[in-house]
Amino acid sequence: MKLPPWIPSLKPASAEALAFGGFWAFLLDAALVVIALTWAIDAFAPPQDLPWKPLRLDDPPGLATAVKFQRAADDPELCRAVLEAGGVEFTNEPDRPTGNCPLTNTLRLRGGVTPLGPAAPVMTCPLALSYAFWDRHVLGPAARQVMETDVARVEHYGVFACRNVYGRSEGRRSEHATANALDVSALVLEDGQRLSVIGDFKDEGEGGTLMRAVRTGACDYFRAVLSPDYNAAHADHLHMDYGRFGLCR
Repeated sequence: MKLPPWIPSLKPASAEALAFGGFWAFLLDAALVVIALTWAIDAFAPPQDLPWKPLRLDDPPGLATAVKFQRAADDPELCRAVLEAGGVEFTNEPDRPTGNCPLTNTLRLRGGVTPLGPAAPVMTCPLALSYAFWDRHVLGPAARQVMETDVARVEHYGVFACRNVYGRSEGRRSEHATANALDVSALVLEDGQRLSVIGDFKDEGEGGTLMRAVRTGACDYFRAVLSPDYNAAHADHLHMDYGRFGLCR
């Protein structure tokens, strides 16, 4: 039958056109699946496993914690925002851009973490962030598990010291020269016990167990953690920094 002139004639689609249409239909279906999957992940996956979720001090360690932690450590404003959101109190220090050991991006911790003794040393924000996460997720839980008490104070030998590594006259600068390292010497517990690195780290009892646990756990948040297991120069303290080199021993 002949069609009226106002009705266009219908021609079978070519194989190329059918393939092209099928390809775009597949892409549309795949896009819908990706959108649905992304929504489900965003809605139900733990926030610590998602790199686009903000880093939060109260979240347990997750798949994306290291990536988000590095992002915060590299951004002075974000670093402080994470501390504030986690209930950590601090005061900012002015930059000291001149001298043999210039200081930038520094602050003093004032509350919301286990107090340091001596109190409130000047430290970089990345070091403060590392200390806060270590305190919240390693130090406190380990003390409660091993000693059945909390830590009242973390004693230290200092943070800022304008010197080279090991105090040598030549060589590279220590992370202490930029207030980016903390030397922990002892833990004072809420029940009055005092555990020192030099006296308890290698002990086979509970004190040594706690000391070694907080050393090993620190490696998740600090870049370099050096203990009596490293060398004699660290026989009396745990060196913990957020510097350029990664080492845990």
